Amino acid sequence: MPTKLSAADVATLIEEANRSARRLQRKLHLSTADIEDLSQDLLLDLICRLPAFDATRGSIGAFANIVLRNQSSRIAIRVQRERRSHDGWMSSLDVPMAGNSEPLKDLLLEEDGLASWYGQRPIGADTLNVRLAAACALARLRDDDRHLCRALSRLPASDLIAHGAVKRSTLYRRIAALRPVLTAYGLGPCWDDFATA
Repeated sequence: MPTKLSAADVATLIEEANRSARRLQRKLHLSTADIEDLSQDLLLDLICRLPAFDATRGSIGAFANIVLRNQSSRIAIRVQRERRSHDGWMSSLDVPMAGNSEPLKDLLLEEDGLASWYGQRPIGADTLNVRLAAACALARLRDDDRHLCRALSRLPASDLIAHGAVKRSTLYRRIAALRPVLTAYGLGPCWDDFATA
């Protein structure tokens, strides 16, 4: 490693890091806001590897180019791995939504909650309260009643009867017995399709 870098050498390192960051941003289709972060990551790795530089083997620009290409490929592999884990879609709050010029962070409302910041659909407070009440009520039920509720959540009563899982009269008797129990546990008519019909 050279004991002292000249101003021209430092400028070469910065220029090579910036060029590699722009290339990486273009190839990975990242937002332009990521260029500076990429450039800093690449430059930091390059500075850490400067002790391996040997001036007799080539110029500092050539050394920087090799180091930056290797680090760029590592970053690209990491980004692609993250995209695969998100089904090929990288969510970024700084990227504009399709058809808009504003970034996603400006379009999200505080009322949408934390889930919308992570790319999930916002759930209304009423829906969330019903889900929590249903989970609490199901936890208090006996096993056979819990299995019946799970079966009814997947299939309508007519399909359960058609499959021969239970007799019609038995099923409706058990449903009638479950209604007051679920109401006592905090579930009202919002869950009951029969009551709204």
